Amino acid sequence: MSRKTGWLLGILGAALVLLSQSVYLVHQTQTAIVLELGKPVGGAKEPGLHFKKPFIQGVTVFDARILEHDAQPREILTEDKKAMLLDNFSKWRIVDPLQYYRTVNNERGATARLDDIIYAQLRVALGRYSLQEIVAQKRSQIMAEVLSRSAELIREYGIELVDVRIKRTDLPPENERAIFGRMRAERERQAKQYRSEGQEEAAKIKSGADRDRALLLADAEREAQILRGQGDAESTRIFGEVLKASPDFYAFKRSLEAYEKSFKDNTRVILSPVDSEFLRHLR
Repeated sequence: MSRKTGWLLGILGAALVLLSQSVYLVHQTQTAIVLELGKPVGGAKEPGLHFKKPFIQGVTVFDARILEHDAQPREILTEDKKAMLLDNFSKWRIVDPLQYYRTVNNERGATARLDDIIYAQLRVALGRYSLQEIVAQKRSQIMAEVLSRSAELIREYGIELVDVRIKRTDLPPENERAIFGRMRAERERQAKQYRSEGQEEAAKIKSGADRDRALLLADAEREAQILRGQGDAESTRIFGEVLKASPDFYAFKRSLEAYEKSFKDNTRVILSPVDSEFLRHLR
């Protein structure tokens, strides 16, 4: 390789390095500012191809899209002195890159300012409403107030606040335990009431069953007495008819029954069989 060719290659390389330090590209989803010795110069750069002074100027690129920030849950006190943990998120974008760089410098600084401003406005707004209104009735109205006031305050940092929303509301652990204790006490009171009512109803049912049982037994006993009386009357009638028909046979049968009862189990009886009326059927 000749010396002339070497010089040409060196010049070409230097030109490429100089060109790479002078040209930069901004993507369509981005915006950029040029820094000269750490200080911004010129205005914000739109998407496209741009030029800068080589070596002494640099480029800082920002995302021009809508960004989301999910804040950490924080405790807030409502108008009725109820503590609650609030979890919120916000949507924002950079509208003035120069002001944004001068005031917050980067996304970390921007989210820190968003946290401070939005939390302060939430604390003020929610402090004017009760827990019931916040949870079920006026959330949209509250968030509109917070968004309007927060957007006004954050504008000085070159940021446009697009939306603020509450993701969820929880109670602090000590409040949850207290509410759980009250709920358990209420359920125990209701359980005792239900058991008492059940015992009272069971006593009524048992008393009614005992009364019905006594009535049924009384009716059955009365019916049994009637049937026994009718049976005894029929037995007496039959006995009378038999006695009239054959009194000697009846006397004989009754004597045999008397003998059976008197002479069982090796019973010894000393009687005179000659003139004993009892033994007259044995003679």
